[in-house]
Amino acid sequence: MLSRGKIIAAITIVALLVGVYGVLSWTGVLATITDGAALQDAIVRLGLLGPLAVIGLIAVAIILSPIPSAPIALAAGAAYGHVWGTLYIAIGSETGALIAFIIARLVGYDVLRKWFGERLSLGLLGSQNTLMAIVFATRLMPFISFDIVSYAAGLTPLSMWRFAVATLAGIAPASFLLAHFGDEMASMDSSRVMIAILALGALTLAPVAVKLLLDQRRSRKRKRIADGKP
Repeated sequence: MLSRGKIIAAITIVALLVGVYGVLSWTGVLATITDGAALQDAIVRLGLLGPLAVIGLIAVAIILSPIPSAPIALAAGAAYGHVWGTLYIAIGSETGALIAFIIARLVGYDVLRKWFGERLSLGLLGSQNTLMAIVFATRLMPFISFDIVSYAAGLTPLSMWRFAVATLAGIAPASFLLAHFGDEMASMDSSRVMIAILALGALTLAPVAVKLLLDQRRSRKRKRIADGKP
């Protein structure tokens, strides 16, 4: 059973998340997030506070899964360009991922340890290197929920620093492409927008292609060994 402290912590966290969602909805921020032009304009009007708003909104969008983070990232690219947009997107994504990881670790990891005992750290969920590689690979795949991976990783024995490194390494290229995509959409250059879309698609398919090639090589190697060939 969860300790009283864990139960109180879980209730407090849920209440805070619901409260934040309610405030964002009541103030109209949620509606603005889904309107790219309005969001970009709002960010620019904030001046020096704009980057902090981008970072905060992306972090909140990751922690509160129903809130989409892609429109915020695109608006950041449109407002700040490739370099600064990429930086703000990456910082916000990393911050949100770490907070989600910590929430899951504080609330849920002990429960899994009670269920699985030592098996949880003895290979049931893979070694530290394997878990780190999984997190890194999923960060390169936009069709896999960034939010769910962040929470799920907190329920594994993966160390926080490894999670942070794998996440940052994985989101860097995606952050650049989202910022680039947003910047090109703002410029309304259709040919450059198409290039950005193709690049994002290539980033999505690359890990899958690498995985298929590695599996094919292993299959051929096993077949050669089975046939007695060197």
